[in-house]
Amino acid sequence: MRRIYESDALHRDDEDAFTPSRRRSTEPQSMRWIDSTAWSRRLVPTWLRYRAISVNVTTPQTEYPAGATIPFDVTLKNGAPFPVTLRTPTSRLWRWDVDGVVDASKWDEGRPREEPYEWQFGRGERKRFRRHWQAMFRVSERKWEPADVGDHTIGVALNVPDVPERLEDVVTVTIVEPR
Repeated sequence: MRRIYESDALHRDDEDAFTPSRRRSTEPQSMRWIDSTAWSRRLVPTWLRYRAISVNVTTPQTEYPAGATIPFDVTLKNGAPFPVTLRTPTSRLWRWDVDGVVDASKWDEGRPREEPYEWQFGRGERKRFRRHWQAMFRVSERKWEPADVGDHTIGVALNVPDVPERLEDVVTVTIVEPR
């Protein structure tokens, strides 16, 4: 073993192309020159792109006291061994609802539609988001009502047209009276 260390077999030089480099890249060397967005759009069918992505929503607890803020985590993962690009009608990658009420708002704000957007997922990439629900429903521009005591379902879905069932996930939380 000593001979290897004493020789120049482990010599590393950034200037010499034939000497190993110490620099490490997280990007695979074989995929460095490929435009993954164009490749995914042209070669991978939409149904396969949807099949590659998984959606998961979780909460730290299942019970919360009335009036508490309820955090939830959304994880989107590309399980495919190749990059995937998803096209969404707006710049929002996913949408959420509570008991079927989008963004926990019972009031339509009349937001203008945005331009279509493309989201890129590297192979095996996970995108994680954390959001909070204030346990209230918006009924008008300035009026909010607290959520009733009982079970409420927080649902998350990928923001794509005709969402397949596998691109949705739900978690149920229970709001209880404070002790």
